[in-house]
Amino acid sequence: MNARAFFLTMAIACGAPAALVAQDDTRTETVRFDAGTSGTTITDSITGYESVLYTLGAEAGQRMQVRLEPTNLATYFNVYAPGKGPGDEAIANAGTMGEMVPDLNRFDGVLPASGTYTISVYMMRSAAWREEVSDYELSISIEGATGDTVQNDYADGLQGGPDFYRVATSGGGVLNLREAPSGGAAVVTTLNNGQNVRNLGCRMEEARRWCRVATLADPGFEGWAAGDYLVEGSNDPSAGTTGTASGSDAAASDMPSAAEQACLQAVTEETNNPDVVLLSSSFSEAGTEVIVGVGPGQAPWQCIAYRDGSTTRPMSLTDEGSL
Repeated sequence: MNARAFFLTMAIACGAPAALVAQDDTRTETVRFDAGTSGTTITDSITGYESVLYTLGAEAGQRMQVRLEPTNLATYFNVYAPGKGPGDEAIANAGTMGEMVPDLNRFDGVLPASGTYTISVYMMRSAAWREEVSDYELSISIEGATGDTVQNDYADGLQGGPDFYRVATSGGGVLNLREAPSGGAAVVTTLNNGQNVRNLGCRMEEARRWCRVATLADPGFEGWAAGDYLVEGSNDPSAGTTGTASGSDAAASDMPSAAEQACLQAVTEETNNPDVVLLSSSFSEAGTEVIVGVGPGQAPWQCIAYRDGSTTRPMSLTDEGSL
């Protein structure tokens, strides 16, 4: 069975419109809300069998609303719970009205679990095979207070996780430590690249993971840092004092897994830079998230590897960590 036939079979089994999307025609975009806001509107376009996976963080009990306004009426979207994606059963199919779909291409539901949700936008087979184009606006909002404890989190590491994190920023720069989990909150201090901090727990705000951390050396500070730039660390309080990366996440003698090797290769090709190093990896049912350092400053890049050996297009993680 070829790739397109496989995805058509899975779409029919899950009750979704026949999107017939090939893995190679799929790209992934990470959604971030502006500081202090609870939503965003994305303008994008797909052609034929292309599809886009929009990923964003949220917590159980919050209300997510999604509205798709395409120029091509054969365009729809599915919503997947944390740890799920195309090929799995969706929690909502915007082409079929139901409890969380009050109208076509509208989603309005209370989220069942904490973690990273995926919104997959695609065209039905009837339009895709003709290589039709669909320009669209995708509006997403997440509202509602988070609970005292994170519920039902497994794949995204909000509960538990390492006792200590290490800062991994771009070009050896610093990371803002903020008073609250928001890109608009006041900066308490800055953390050096390579600095170890104590993990006090993570939450989802503004569609991204924020972690409350405490510095190890005097004077002590506590605050919130963007989780994109935190990898597993140690209790060494002197690490990172020069602003350069220190510590290690994998022994030099350990052979990277197949997923890690795939992402190392993908980042090398994307950046045209052979100087890449594995910083961290995190397995979930949806795929393995791999963070790769590029260049002498180990600028962090994110890549998702799937069980079939394919990967998403690597993405630079530099918006919150400053140079």
